[in-house]
Amino acid sequence: QVQLAESGGGLVQAGGSLRLSCAASGFTFSSYGMGWFRQAPGKEREFVATINWSGRSTYYADSVKGRFTISRDNAKNTVYLQMNSLKPEDTAVYYCAGDRVQSKVVSGLSDYWGQGTQVTVSS
Repeated sequence: QVQLAESGGGLVQAGGSLRLSCAASGFTFSSYGMGWFRQAPGKEREFVATINWSGRSTYYADSVKGRFTISRDNAKNTVYLQMNSLKPEDTAVYYCAGDRVQSKVVSGLSDYWGQGTQVTVSS
């Protein structure tokens, strides 16, 4: 059974940092591209960052570039999102996603999705 379990969300002041984790099971994690998306109240889900199967290639939304870093540990079947210099507009539920096809990850059409973790940034 495929599972993606996010953790690490919480409440943080503007300018602070959080590290999200997404633990994967039930599929060959090291063969999958992974990504992070977020959805704020009343807004559509949006792409945040993606990383390819090897970890050598990453891509970010302009809104988080230079502040967020995506990484993965294939030995631990886990993908991470380090979030620095957080802003109130980063407040959202953050989801991890995975697919064998990298373009599907970027476009939000991944086969596998987690349940999400709430990130709240206070001003």
